Amino acid sequence: MELAALPIRAADPEDNPSTPEKIELGRLLFFDPILSGTRTVACATCHHPRHGWADGRSTPIGVGGRGIGPERLPVDTRGIDPLPRNSPGLLNVAFNGLVSGSAYEPKKAPMFWDARESGLEAQVFHPIRSRAEMRGDTGPEAEAPADTARRVESFPEYRRRFAEAFGEGDDGRVTAKTLAAAIAAFERSLIGKDAPFDRFLRGENAAMTTQQVRGMKRFEKAGCVHCHGGPMFSDFKLHFIAVTGTDEDDRLPMRTPTLRNLRRTAPYLHHGRMRSLEEVLAFYEQLMDAAAEVLDGGAETDPPFDPALKHLRLEAGDFDDVLAFLETLNDEVYDQRVPSAVPSGLKVGGE
Repeated sequence: MELAALPIRAADPEDNPSTPEKIELGRLLFFDPILSGTRTVACATCHHPRHGWADGRSTPIGVGGRGIGPERLPVDTRGIDPLPRNSPGLLNVAFNGLVSGSAYEPKKAPMFWDARESGLEAQVFHPIRSRAEMRGDTGPEAEAPADTARRVESFPEYRRRFAEAFGEGDDGRVTAKTLAAAIAAFERSLIGKDAPFDRFLRGENAAMTTQQVRGMKRFEKAGCVHCHGGPMFSDFKLHFIAVTGTDEDDRLPMRTPTLRNLRRTAPYLHHGRMRSLEEVLAFYEQLMDAAAEVLDGGAETDPPFDPALKHLRLEAGDFDDVLAFLETLNDEVYDQRVPSAVPSGLKVGGE
């Protein structure tokens, strides 16, 4: 895949055009723990602007935890299995599924590490239904979306804001659909489109140093672009790369993560076990040799190695330049605003 700059703005679904009122409503909901059955966990608990709209932990702690980011610790998680996958950053999630040369359809944007859902609107209620993330033991999983909408609707300010965002009458009522639409509109507004790499491709030659340009060329020559190409540095496909470990997740194919804004979103990979980008590059260098032995030698693994690994030619001598190039994918100017209060009166961002 060819490398490309991000578009200036994200495309909205036809049935959920963004408006300032809708985005601001979504921001309040995102930071309001009223969305959780326990009233202690907000979306921002695991996706906070302080950590690139992720949480800085290997794997998140939802219900039963306290704190924000790496400082969040379990307080009472008895009977709740730990969440197994790293929280991805939400910056530029509006461009999930965007690849060079293809029409972009927001409703088909792949979500989660295993791409089990499509579209930001459909994604919203997965964590709300999850016992470990936001529901707790407060009611049946299937009833969580409607229960959440009823809790939100009980506050006059939310009723007023939903009417302003969606119109008077039935369209402006607090329902699972309008709640998801508001949160998705807010998430779609979290864009960092002016990283040095983007400015360089738009003609600002001084935006990248000589080493960073050299790193970009080595990144391409090493074959990283076969999976990490396009404007989001992801093909958004599922791949099995034999991540070391004993968890069931380590034997499942996972979606190629974006390489944008990595400075804020450590630790890395779906299990969050790699603390630095140097560790990630070293892992891929070793993986390259293991994959070549299997794929070229005709050996089999269960599940089979992804054939894309045959294109990888990453060497230790490339690391410094590639790391310098990856720095150009960080945009430090993005929305990090946190509401001073939320309509429920609960603690902003959760406990």
